[in-house]
Amino acid sequence: MKSFLIIGLSTYGKHLCKELARLDNEIMIADKDSAVVEAMVKYSVSAKICDCTNPEVLESFGADEFDCCFVCLGNNFTEALEISYLLKELGARKVITEVNRDLETKFLLRNGADEAVYPELDAARRIAAKESSDSVFNALALSDGYSVYETETPERWCGESVKSLNVRAKYNINILATKNSDGMKPMLSPEYVFNADDHLIVMCHENDIRRLFHY
Repeated sequence: MKSFLIIGLSTYGKHLCKELARLDNEIMIADKDSAVVEAMVKYSVSAKICDCTNPEVLESFGADEFDCCFVCLGNNFTEALEISYLLKELGARKVITEVNRDLETKFLLRNGADEAVYPELDAARRIAAKESSDSVFNALALSDGYSVYETETPERWCGESVKSLNVRAKYNINILATKNSDGMKPMLSPEYVFNADDHLIVMCHENDIRRLFHY
């Protein structure tokens, strides 16, 4: 079990809070809006209605005691930037901040945030990758054009081994696992032979997955 501080209950912040609670973590929430806090209090162990741009308020939270602090203020970039900076000044171990534009990411990473999440862009990339090819079933965007994909096995790979195909060198693709009716097989051996009913879990650049499936 880990402990998290969520400042701001934007749509993303609320979903994040519910998912962290579902995974049995301890969560403290804070927002200016009393109605939003009251609606989410059942998912938390502590809830505050307050202005988190006030350094004294933030200091009272004990930011350094949480495994991670999330700043989820939707479109309010100015306050998100200020709070992220203050959290790091107060000794927060890790600060992850919601953004709505790429430009915001650069400012945040230079001024306190350890990581920035762009929920709308991440969702758009995942859907675009999935729908652009019938061979891609799912995608999880990482950064700089890299993603984890779930794909079908290329027909020309069937009956061939990982070693004989020399996948990493030839295709610039890292195979993380295969998945079929028998379950998931991670960390494939060089001798593993691909089957037509395998789904591949791979990590690579979007250009490499497009070349692999010619789209």
